[in-house]
Amino acid sequence: MFQLNDRLKNDTVEIGRLELSLLLLMNERSLPWVILVPERNGIKEIDELSADDRILLIEEIACVSKVIRHLYHPDKINVGALGNLVQQLHVHVIGRFVTDRAWPGPIWGIGLMHPYHIDELDKVLAQIRTALNGRVK
Repeated sequence: MFQLNDRLKNDTVEIGRLELSLLLLMNERSLPWVILVPERNGIKEIDELSADDRILLIEEIACVSKVIRHLYHPDKINVGALGNLVQQLHVHVIGRFVTDRAWPGPIWGIGLMHPYHIDELDKVLAQIRTALNGRVK
């Protein structure tokens, strides 16, 4: 049975499930930031996925990127699968703005996190789920 890494569980809120991946919202309101976690046990790297799963992951990344672009109009979308601290394969998709706290550098480890307020969290989750147009379970 698939188990989500505790750090991911503590830093995120579940949006839902795509065909391959658990889709999570980073609890950071200053940026549109989602994380895809392929629901495959023991996988640390993209190349460890089957060829079919790799294709599906890229399609899910593209889909989520389009949703972030549509909802938030970022200047750039960053996609990354670092895994240095969390060694469970997960892919960050982050809408970046020239005005954000880390631009043009990476966002990791820069400044304090700003968690969502409960009322805005519900709204953001609903917007993303709606924009995914039935792809999220």
